[in-house]
Amino acid sequence: MVDLKILFLGISNDGRFNEKDIEDSDLKNLGVGRILDQLGSLKEKNLIEINEDRSFSITKSAKHILWDTEIPLWARILRVLEIKSQNIETISSFLLVPQEKIKEEIEELRKKHIVLMVPLRNETKLEKFYEILPEGIELIEKAQSEGFQNQPEMKNQQMEIFSIIDQTIKEIKGLTEIPDNKKERIISNLLKIKDRLEI
Repeated sequence: MVDLKILFLGISNDGRFNEKDIEDSDLKNLGVGRILDQLGSLKEKNLIEINEDRSFSITKSAKHILWDTEIPLWARILRVLEIKSQNIETISSFLLVPQEKIKEEIEELRKKHIVLMVPLRNETKLEKFYEILPEGIELIEKAQSEGFQNQPEMKNQQMEIFSIIDQTIKEIKGLTEIPDNKKERIISNLLKIKDRLEI
């Protein structure tokens, strides 16, 4: 996650960043030693270069990981989720892609049982976080070796079961005799079943 934040710092500054940029970000909380270790590791992986003025530049290899528009959005989303579970807002921020597009793509990945939606409650509401499933890791590894030409597919039987669960959720939402907090719990459990379902 720290590597991602450092690379994003460069991406959001036209490919370059310096010590002041790091100090002005939340990365400064890591401490000088940790930051130097991370920068050294990124340089060894050919993801950053050190310039003559001691600033840093993001390499083409680094841009290719998450910010190359030749790579399908679904693959870039999975690469972010390989690092850490995230909400749509954070994924959108890192990939520099509108939230609506991320939402559409990640919903397709969820339906295909490639990512899992995990509802987490904060102080005021339930927030949707997404994590990559083993099928997603397998898919991204296969795509990286064979190419990104093929879209992830969903089995017909799985689509039918998902449709039944979606219809059940819709009917529960329309019930007036059940308290909202109880409906919310039931729907949350159905969504977990839907996401963990294996055919």
